[in-house]
Amino acid sequence: MRKDLVKENGIIFDIKKYAIHDGPGIRTTVFFKGCPLNCRWCQNPEGLAMSAQGIYRKDRCIGCGECVNVCPEGAIALSPSGVITDLSKCVHCGTCAETCPAEARELVGKVVTVDHVVGEIKKDILFYDESGGGVTFSGGEPLMQPDFLLGLLDACGELDIHRTVDTTGYADAELLLKVAERTELFLYDLKHMDSEKHREYTGVPNEQILNNLELLANHGAKINIRIPIIPGINCDDENIDRTGAFVSSLPGVHDINLLTYHSAAQGKYRKLGMEYRLGKVLPPSEDEMEAVSKRLEKFGSQVKIGG
Repeated sequence: MRKDLVKENGIIFDIKKYAIHDGPGIRTTVFFKGCPLNCRWCQNPEGLAMSAQGIYRKDRCIGCGECVNVCPEGAIALSPSGVITDLSKCVHCGTCAETCPAEARELVGKVVTVDHVVGEIKKDILFYDESGGGVTFSGGEPLMQPDFLLGLLDACGELDIHRTVDTTGYADAELLLKVAERTELFLYDLKHMDSEKHREYTGVPNEQILNNLELLANHGAKINIRIPIIPGINCDDENIDRTGAFVSSLPGVHDINLLTYHSAAQGKYRKLGMEYRLGKVLPPSEDEMEAVSKRLEKFGSQVKIGG
């Protein structure tokens, strides 16, 4: 392993063990912070910002005022309605989280080295070998931290660990090809075929995403396409037909996983002080998911509902 990559730093918000929905077999999923998209339905809002973020759990707060006393920026105040944090002053140093006796505060996001993360991944090699699993790099968007990601991919390759990258595809094409040289599987998100609607709901257009998907397919990458199904946004017949036609035009055989929208992440948004913008959207029914699946299968794709 190259020494310069061992020391490469990155920022993550979680390492999930024994994951079974992020690629084949039993896996360890490493969640990177930072994402160039801002999808209205994002299930990991703690992965959107590149920097660390503070979480406040009001139901756990005992009103002791310790966080107020230790905050070096004077960003925290105690009010009759609970603790209030002035985000314009907060630098997310984590002092309040370290001090809070009730664990009402938490700092999400930590800087780690390639060596540290690989050490955690190596602990479960036995499970990977027995199940055909490996490691998945997710987020956020792993491609936003290219040196860190490439270092991890190289290190895991030396250990003969199966590598999967879960990506939005919104990245530089040259970087994507470098990643493809070091990756056994891509989990690639397709959110909407109409570029303007894609921009409306995710914050970015989709031309680069579609071009990069074609690029990977033409280079023979193994790709599992993931489509979140959100009622009223992307599950109409026109969009599904355009999606099916596009996927069928790609060289190679690419499975499609349909991900059922749910609003379970609303609690995360509240804790982060963020607005959840799809609060009134209901999850699709089983019949709706089956209808989308059958429509895509007409284009020759192998479709699975779920991760």
